[in-house]
Amino acid sequence: MSRLFGSVRARATLGATLVVAVALVAAGAAVLLSLRSNLLGEAGTQAERSAREVATELAVGTPYADLSLDVDDRPVQVVDEDGTLVAASEDLERITGTGVETVKPRPAASPDGTGDAGDTDDADDDDDAGEPLEAGEIGERTTVSDGSATIDGDTEDYRFAAVPVKTEDRGRLTVYAGAPLSAEHGAVNTALTVMLIGFPVLLAVVGWVTWLVTRRALRPVEGIRREMAAITASEDLARRVPVPGTHDEVARLASTTNETLAALETSVERQRRFVADASHELRSPIASLRTQLEVAAAHPELLDLDGAVEDTVRLQHLAADLLLLARLDAGERPADARVDLAALAREEAGGRSGVSVREDAGAAGGVTVAGSRGQLGRVLANLLDNAQRHARSAVEVSVRRDGDLAVVGVADDGEGVPAADRERIFERFVRLDAARSRDDGGAGLGLAIARDVAVRHGGTLTVHDAPAGGALFELRLPAA
Repeated sequence: MSRLFGSVRARATLGATLVVAVALVAAGAAVLLSLRSNLLGEAGTQAERSAREVATELAVGTPYADLSLDVDDRPVQVVDEDGTLVAASEDLERITGTGVETVKPRPAASPDGTGDAGDTDDADDDDDAGEPLEAGEIGERTTVSDGSATIDGDTEDYRFAAVPVKTEDRGRLTVYAGAPLSAEHGAVNTALTVMLIGFPVLLAVVGWVTWLVTRRALRPVEGIRREMAAITASEDLARRVPVPGTHDEVARLASTTNETLAALETSVERQRRFVADASHELRSPIASLRTQLEVAAAHPELLDLDGAVEDTVRLQHLAADLLLLARLDAGERPADARVDLAALAREEAGGRSGVSVREDAGAAGGVTVAGSRGQLGRVLANLLDNAQRHARSAVEVSVRRDGDLAVVGVADDGEGVPAADRERIFERFVRLDAARSRDDGGAGLGLAIARDVAVRHGGTLTVHDAPAGGALFELRLPAA
């Protein structure tokens, strides 16, 4: 059960069904209340109309015996000021809700049924007990109440309307007339029955449709999940998840997943190639050093001490390069120190023959950046090493400001870099044909390290043609 309701489809179906259920209950309650209110209002109007018809007859002096009290078999009572029933429907057997429960009239009337005029002055004195009326006038205000009545053996609920009327000979009278509520009860009960039957059916349809729609919508997600599970099991990062042609969120999820898989495949392939290249590069100096040591162990007089030291230094530099690349790949953030690039350039160029430094005299406050002095120094050292290997006679380092950027240029007067290779030379373990010698060209990591450091500092490293005809490497960093 927990697994069933743990699925998105089940939760979506349950949520949609609950929302529709709440909406249906609220709408049903509103409909029932509105229907009942309208029907009660209509019954009250009918009762008032009947009461005013009788009141009109009384106002014109119609005797009690001639009143229209049995029209449509509705209960009618006529009560005098003392609360005495003076006229009522003929077949009325029981009544509640009017305040007068008697059903047989006991009017203080003359034998001819015309009524006893009595002392009308007393009736006038009691006008202040209700709505003030003149003789022959019918009251405007109507009092409505609910009750029941039994007529000729049939008992029903009624809505009663009370209308006052003032007569000349019988004083103030009140007419109670009822309208049956059977239509209201029947309509409300019918509507309630329809809702009790229809709402569950409608909820079942909503749940079923939601279940089908969500299953159809989530089918591509299940396909993505299965493919990802297969990729995880097989470790084949060349596989891709299916992209549905719906152009919706699921399709974008599949596309993003494939982009992530492609980036992961590229990263893993890069790591594999890096490990293979590193192993290959380490093998040569280690093998050379071992050979020299083995020869020296057997024949000490043949020990090439300078060669052994050279191989050891080369191995140390290669290990340092690999360690720095590993730290950069791990996302190591550079320090946030202020570095004077002009001073750093002079420091790295010191002691190197044929290297000159040219500073921008118009840069107020020097050319400074925020970052790691050690890593930026490594970038300049690698660029100078590369320039000196390819220069014919001179290398020039320039430091200047270019808007919000600090620019360091390292130019040589050598052969330059072909346009087709200007991006490839920044790849790891790449050496151009002119620099294939490991002894002269290094392991092919210097420029890769320089660009990685530049990127980590928020800058760029590119190569162009130098004014003297060689290569110009430009390092651009955000100025501090």
